[in-house]
Amino acid sequence: MTFYENLVTESQLTNFSRNYALYAAGSTSVPLSTKKPLPYEAQLQDFVQKLQAAECVIVGGASGLSAAGGGDFYYEDNASFRKYFGKYAEKYGFKGAFGGTFAHWDSRTEFWGYMATFLNVTQNSPLRKPYVDLDALIRDKDFFILTTNQDTQFLRLYPESKVAEIQGDHRFFQCSRSCRDEIWDAVQPVKEMIAALGDGTAIPEELIPRCPHCGAEAFPWVRGYGNFLTGSKYEEEYQKISHYLQKNKDRKILFLELGVGRMTPMFIQEPFWFLVKSLPQAAYVSINRDYNFLPKAIEDKGLAIKRDIAAVLEDTRKIMNC
Repeated sequence: MTFYENLVTESQLTNFSRNYALYAAGSTSVPLSTKKPLPYEAQLQDFVQKLQAAECVIVGGASGLSAAGGGDFYYEDNASFRKYFGKYAEKYGFKGAFGGTFAHWDSRTEFWGYMATFLNVTQNSPLRKPYVDLDALIRDKDFFILTTNQDTQFLRLYPESKVAEIQGDHRFFQCSRSCRDEIWDAVQPVKEMIAALGDGTAIPEELIPRCPHCGAEAFPWVRGYGNFLTGSKYEEEYQKISHYLQKNKDRKILFLELGVGRMTPMFIQEPFWFLVKSLPQAAYVSINRDYNFLPKAIEDKGLAIKRDIAAVLEDTRKIMNC
């Protein structure tokens, strides 16, 4: 197990699993700072100073980052959800795109009509503006991206060597039984399913993607949808972030956390907190629409901005004139 995966596992076991109700209620088990937050303009200046002082930046990009740019259909019954998934929502009554993955479908052909729609939306969404603004802020730095997002937005900007996707990627299928340590392309099969779907809700049965080895249905290589394959590709993603940390641990690292929710704090947020506390020259900034959690243990090294991520990144870019 790699260094960073160990941090994730420890967070899961010692905090999240033991205090699930607390996290589900929108809180945390970690003692937080009681200092009054600075006014917004002062927070922006602090963010700029931390960016400028950093020798390298590790970005932790979570679901709130994509939501800030319009990818807000995963958990909410809103206009964008209805735009893409309305015909399924009307029939089955679920609210939010993730809800559809657990619906009781009338047939596997209709389930795959929905899943192809879902994957097509994420595979082909344009690059969202918060990602463009973030890139402007960090492009002249030594940086690395750690993300729990599976929508491939970061990979439209950066080579795979600079991005660790530790919860999977919508561009790949795996065997639903995990019969082999193997993932394969999902982009072309999704195109074919969408073409056959048309205005309907089901695909032809022969287009249901299947494992080339055992014949079981395929499944997106993403955590949360089923039997997530934690094989060689998964380990490679953790190795990338672990290697970057080990190489840069003695430098001034800014840990920039963007949009972590309360269901997945163990993947980015709490490991970042531990690392900022442990590394003498590390600093921390979080930007989140809903939470301004700043642990007491790192209150003198950190900043938590409770604002719309898109607005903060845009405002910071204006200050830095980049």
